[in-house]
Amino acid sequence: MKASKTPVKYNLGIPVSKLVQYIIFGILCIVLLVVEIRYHHAKPGEAAIAREEAEQAEAVKSFEAYSTAQTAPENFISEQTVIVNGEAVEEYTSPYKMDFGRPEDYFALPGIAAFRGNNYRNGASYGTANVEAGEANIVWEKETSALQAPDGNVWTGSGWTGQPLIAQWTLEQRQGFSYMYDWAKNQETLTEVIYATMDGYVYFLELETGKATRDPLFLGFTFKGAGSLDPRGWPILYVGAGYASDRGPGRVLVVNLSDGTIMYEFGAGDGFAFRNWSTYDASALYYAEGDSLIYPGENGILYIVQLNTTYDPATGVVGIYPDEPIRWRYNGVRTGDKFWVGVEASPVIWTHYLYMADNGGNLMCMDLRTLKLVWAQDVLDDTNCTPVLECEDDHPYLYISTSFHAGWRAAENSTATIPVWKIDALSGEIVWQHDYTCYTQSGVSGGVQGTMALGKNDLKDLVFVPVSRCGDQASAGVLAALNKKTGETVWEFPTVIYSWSSPVDFYDENGKGYLIYCTSGGFLYLLDGATGEKLAGIDLDGNIEASAAMFNDMVIVGHRSQKIFGIQIS
Repeated sequence: MKASKTPVKYNLGIPVSKLVQYIIFGILCIVLLVVEIRYHHAKPGEAAIAREEAEQAEAVKSFEAYSTAQTAPENFISEQTVIVNGEAVEEYTSPYKMDFGRPEDYFALPGIAAFRGNNYRNGASYGTANVEAGEANIVWEKETSALQAPDGNVWTGSGWTGQPLIAQWTLEQRQGFSYMYDWAKNQETLTEVIYATMDGYVYFLELETGKATRDPLFLGFTFKGAGSLDPRGWPILYVGAGYASDRGPGRVLVVNLSDGTIMYEFGAGDGFAFRNWSTYDASALYYAEGDSLIYPGENGILYIVQLNTTYDPATGVVGIYPDEPIRWRYNGVRTGDKFWVGVEASPVIWTHYLYMADNGGNLMCMDLRTLKLVWAQDVLDDTNCTPVLECEDDHPYLYISTSFHAGWRAAENSTATIPVWKIDALSGEIVWQHDYTCYTQSGVSGGVQGTMALGKNDLKDLVFVPVSRCGDQASAGVLAALNKKTGETVWEFPTVIYSWSSPVDFYDENGKGYLIYCTSGGFLYLLDGATGEKLAGIDLDGNIEASAAMFNDMVIVGHRSQKIFGIQIS
């Protein structure tokens, strides 16, 4: 006899499946009622915690930044003030969405537009290189010079951070450049190296040969930082002075690369600043949709300037009609003779959040739509390395370390702990920490001075950290490969002389990764990125503080001994 297909019913006449559904629904209603009663009858502190946890959970879900009890901005920052049109305002709302998008979309031209390439600061190489022989050979050299400051200091060659910029201008664009040699204007393809150095000049060189594409442009200030190019591919250079000169206090210069003129200057001796240190080593970022330059200074002011730019590619004519800069100023809880305000490292931007590490031990996250800090984290000391950002499953993380400033945490010639951190970029909370013991000297600090390189392709699990003045000798250094997930050491490449230069990761067409690593002892190393094995080494005979940049198989770097090098990898 076949079983009946008629549902079994109890005396209520309800099928079992429906009865189960009603019971489950009833249980859920009871649970929600209990939660509601507990929430409304909880103590005020408990209710606040419940609300905070709910808000944080929602923020994580929507990828909006938030603070925790440990990363609340008021723990570290005592004041924030915004000036608009010369007046302090209580509230500020940007007219733009301030969404910077993906780092690979930052620059419209082939090349390197800023220090470490883009808004994530995660790449100083463009293209691929064929590494068969495992060799690095000098192809060309270019002499630079020196500049004496009013106080007698002499600044030579290329210093920290000193990275070149690289742009492959179109043939059509170059026809409108009055400030370029005819041969360079008319060459079918031209990849141009643009290098601001500490002698007050900007040098323009052909990538493959080192041949000058223009006359060197004398701007009259020492340039320690890399500057940045307009990400739209327009012929504009934004560069900040690293020291005062005969022209006066340091400032930001907006330079027309079509005709070689200075179009605009700002930030010189700003009376709004808490710190009278008018220098701009950071590499700016540019928000193309809002035509706005975003530039932090060591004076403790963040400038946002809408430049209202015009550009006609057919004629090469560039114009700007800048609004008065919007200025954000802050002060730190521990600011004083130590822990200065001001930003020397370059800013990072993810969507509409700006990340800045300052001279006073603060890593800060700002909402660019409101110019208010969302969170802050204690990073112990003067930060010179630029944070780098990476998204894992769409969740953003920062990698950062710090310096060992003599007299702050310990005396000169002693040691202090230098942590390397992975930090949740949404909340500012520390994910992991890996510690080194470092020495320091006044003016030549230990710790992490160069910026980390984030591995990609077959190196995607590694972050590469240049640690200065560590190990058994005060002058030694190490390049460490750490696991991104755990912070554990995968390999180390020790050197007898420390490095302030930033390692460069690059790849062949199959995704195999390599590193360029330079030291203050004058050596440039080519390393296997997966193992740390040395494939080649070149003595460049000078202190390499500057950071290299790469375009395909060509490495460009300058040093303090007044030379720029073009080095081919093969």
